[in-house]
Amino acid sequence: MPKSRVVELIAPSGYPPDEAVVSRGIGRLEQAGCVVRNIEATQRRYQRFAGTPAQRAAEINRLAQAGHMLPDVALAVRGGYGAVHVLPALDYDALRRRLAGAPMVLVGHSDFTALQMALWQRAGLTTFGGPMLAYDFGAPTPSEFTMAHFWRTITSPTVTVSWTVWPDDTSRKNIDAEGRLWGGNLAMLCSLLGTPYFPDIAGGILFVEDINEHPFRIERMLYQLHLSGVLARQRALVLGDFSGHRLTDYDNGYNFSAMLAHLRPIVGIPIVTGLPFGHCENKLTLPFGGLARLRAQGDQASLVLSQYPYLPS
Repeated sequence: MPKSRVVELIAPSGYPPDEAVVSRGIGRLEQAGCVVRNIEATQRRYQRFAGTPAQRAAEINRLAQAGHMLPDVALAVRGGYGAVHVLPALDYDALRRRLAGAPMVLVGHSDFTALQMALWQRAGLTTFGGPMLAYDFGAPTPSEFTMAHFWRTITSPTVTVSWTVWPDDTSRKNIDAEGRLWGGNLAMLCSLLGTPYFPDIAGGILFVEDINEHPFRIERMLYQLHLSGVLARQRALVLGDFSGHRLTDYDNGYNFSAMLAHLRPIVGIPIVTGLPFGHCENKLTLPFGGLARLRAQGDQASLVLSQYPYLPS
């Protein structure tokens, strides 16, 4: 990784409850040669949030101020909940003018998806689903996979990623689709349906993930995207990590595989499983708004990613 990258912390959602995790994350960034700014974002507290809605919105709007030196990376501290609070208070026109085409990376996942959706829809800005300070950089043992892919992606004009689909995924149709890549946390996507912040993307490749959600809840949210017409406008749906749920005797065989078998003929678009992204240790960094070519054959799948902001080497 190139030295002397400036990383500015932003906290649009929850506050980090463990100071040791924050210290580890900052320390690892500094050890990698980064200059870390706005550490005070990790110290704000307002109820369960990292500051008041006004404070958290101001942190994002500051990136649009002419006198503010843009960082190389604006890194979310953590997810949780609360990003939706800041959406009405963002200066989208100013953010578009300052950040469109700028070599700056804005990255996070989970609740951060709400901010990504709004910035794309209202300002046309491509951001990244990827690691965060507390969850990833501050982990007891950071994932080498996550760290390597993050730095490689944000310093390259194009990147190719490959993975193996879920072992119990019996769909083996060949897929070759190209479109705008977008998505993130499934619950956040559905929560913004019908609002001015939901992306109007047709011919896209939608990727989704979630945590602690039973298969019937995942099905219900995917039905919402289907019945609202969102899925029909996409070229493919890619499923990331959906860990943390627990089945019971009442499910009587209704697991993720059964849910997918039910949904595939209904949604009418290709579904590819196993994307390494979400609330998992090993995660890709994915450009929300970039161009993607998705290929799948047998138990292997790949994405070729391009047309996103990246840092010069």
